[in-house]
Amino acid sequence: MTRVLVPVRYPLSNHSRRTLSEAIDVAKTRDADLTVLHVNLYHRGNDATRTELKRTVESAFGRITNARYVVRDGFLIEETILEEIAATRADVVVIGRKQMGRWRRAIRRLVDDPDIENFLREKVDCELITVG
Repeated sequence: MTRVLVPVRYPLSNHSRRTLSEAIDVAKTRDADLTVLHVNLYHRGNDATRTELKRTVESAFGRITNARYVVRDGFLIEETILEEIAATRADVVVIGRKQMGRWRRAIRRLVDDPDIENFLREKVDCELITVG
């Protein structure tokens, strides 16, 4: 079965809602499992729980079949998302354009070529969908 991963902010921003809506559509169209991911940053506090994330998403979109909700702790959002992509063996990652910009900045610090799509494909062999 296909696996779709969507990282979101908590509480859900308008941008996260658009990204999540696209991920839900992709998962339905491909009859895929959907993983909704939020990363609690160690240095920010305001830790969300899996239960809070699930309630908020279901309140906004209704019950989503084949969905699982994951909250991970991390120092860097990008690194934690990459770890989750690998752990879930995601086939598709749906991210917002703002997240793409953040990834580009992080990767620019690591490598000369800030081409995030190629970087992700080299690291995790998955399809990347960017939502504007």
